[in-house]
Order: sequence, then C-alpha cells, then structure tokens
Amino acid sequence: MHDGRAVVAAVTVYLATAAIAAPPQIDTIAGTGRPESNGDSGPALEVNVGDPFGVEIGPGGDLYVTEVRNHRVWRIDRESRKAQVVAGNGEKGYSGDGGQATDARLNEPYEVRFDDAGNMYFVEMQNHLIRRVDAKTGIVSTVAGTGEAGFAGDGGPGAQAQFRQPHSIALDGKRGLYVADIGNHRIRRIDLDAGTVETIAGTGERRLPEDGQTARGNPILGPRALFITGGVMWIALREGHSVWKMNLGDGVLHHVGGSGKRGYSGDGRPAKEATFDGPKGIALDGAGNVYVVDTENQAIRKIDGKSGVVTTLAGSGERGFGGDGRPAAKAKLARPHGICVDGEGRVYIGDTLNHRVRVVQ
Repeated sequence: MHDGRAVVAAVTVYLATAAIAAPPQIDTIAGTGRPESNGDSGPALEVNVGDPFGVEIGPGGDLYVTEVRNHRVWRIDRESRKAQVVAGNGEKGYSGDGGQATDARLNEPYEVRFDDAGNMYFVEMQNHLIRRVDAKTGIVSTVAGTGEAGFAGDGGPGAQAQFRQPHSIALDGKRGLYVADIGNHRIRRIDLDAGTVETIAGTGERRLPEDGQTARGNPILGPRALFITGGVMWIALREGHSVWKMNLGDGVLHHVGGSGKRGYSGDGRPAKEATFDGPKGIALDGAGNVYVVDTENQAIRKIDGKSGVVTTLAGSGERGFGGDGRPAAKAKLARPHGICVDGEGRVYIGDTLNHRVRVVQ
C-alpha cells in the first residue's frame, strides 16, 4: 500500500513546482480598445481610455493612468475595478490653475507620480510643464514651465523655466523632482522647497554618455524615462536605445543595458549586449529587477537584478492586440509606453495604441 502522507507530499511538491514554472499571464484591467471618450467614470473595463501612457500605483494602492488622447488622468480602484477621472476636463489646452483639477484643461499628460504626502504630480508634454494636484483640496497648480517650448531658467524659479517636450518625472523623497527634458537632451531637477531649476545631466548635444562619466556637463541622448529608488536614478534613453543608472549622490552614470544600437536581440544574455528599439518606460520591483518598455519592439523586457541577464516578459514582438488570459510573452502589444510594479510584483502596462491598461501577473 502507498503511504498516504507520501502521496500528499508528492502532489504538494508537484503543484508547487508547476506554480513556479507557470509563465506570467497577461490580462486587460482597463479600457475597451476604443480611444474616444465615453464619460469620466464607470467600470474600468467599460470606460474608453485613449492612448494610455503613464501608469503608477498611488496612495491607497489605487492605479493612476495618464490618458494622452483625451488629456486626462484616471484613478482606478484595483479592488472594485471602478475608474474615475481625477484631472483634466477632456479639453486640450492649458488652464485651471487655482481651481479643481477636474476642471482644468491639459495637453497630453505623459506621466504621473506622488510625493510622500499624497500630492500628485504630472508632466504635460505639449504644454512643456509640470503640474501638481494638492492631495487635500484637489486644486491644481503649475510647478515649473512657462507653457512655451524652449530651454531657459536654470538657477531661477520654476515658473520662468522653459522645457521642450518633457516626457517623464521622478521624485527622490527629498523634495527633488527630476524631469526628463527630452527635447533639450537634458535631465533637470526642480527643488520643490526653493522652487528653482537646474540641469543635472546633459548639454543639449545628441550623444551617448560614456560608462563611468559624470552626468553634469556631459551629453546624454534622448532621456525618455526616469525611475528613482534607494537614491539611484534609472534612465531609459529613447534615441540612445539603452538603459543607465546614476547614483544621485555622486552623479556618475553607469551603463546597465542596451548596446546603443537599434534592434531586438539579446534575450538570455547580459543586458549590455542586448539591443532595444526606442525604450520609453522603466520601473524596478522590490527585488531589483529592471523592467523596460521596449516600445518599438512591442515588448516588455526584464533585466534580472542579480545576473544582469535580459529576457522578454511580455509581447511577442508583433504589433497588435491579443493574448489575454494566456502567457504574456506570446501576447501582442501596440506601442506600449508606461510601466509600474506593485508590491506583489504585478506589472502594469500602458498598452497605448490598444487603448488599454494591461497587467502581467
């Protein structure tokens, strides 16, 4: 006779092994696939989200999404799966400072972040500025940028500074807000207490940095996406097709991934040998793994935090929509942009031209 305990143990081991081996699965959590607005609230799978870019976990664990097509920012309750617009009235423009954020006109909000007090910051690419929504009052204000494209204002107040198509922002937890000023090929820092602006990386010259180079006073090519954790800034270079990191203390740049050449290769090998095509999003999980939105390859790539080896997490490389409920690596994406990771390791993606937000878990 079989020992019942042995059988139970064997089944337990088998199930545990199967769970570990099961590939990550992808699903849609918001959006219908249609871009035009059909309201400002409702079940997340019934509201239209036109061109979602930035995604971020905010206060209370809600998911926030920037909607570029309709110039709004959404909040999605991940438990109830209800969605609500929290900034932008759906009209393209620049207005509303001093009033409720939901009454303001925005112009292509690209990314959203939160400070420790729960205040919301977002960057508007076509208004060339950064705005803030007060956590208590819901009132919106401009943090930096005149609304006109250009390069000016270092050393002076943010209200007089000019940016050129800023794409990404990141907060350091020490009252510093960093801006990927991609049109000027610079990364700039806003001191939220003093209100002043300075350039911390880039000169305006379109050239890749060198490994071990000081960021300040040296070129950086197309800084598209920023992510800060543990005093380190992670940077995805769009035109530079590569990933870098910089310790905010010493300002030295270190090459992490991407050869700098455009392509789609390298899975299973060291990330520095891999090729990317226009990466437009970056995030880290709690284990130090780096997730890169390899936009023009229609894929999400993962750089292992310990081995430095790159793999494809999601996306087959073919542009389109498909794969929900199935392995993420076989799914189709359409020019994804934003990415974030929650505390349980779920990866959220702004699947832009599919007009959906998707999750890999």
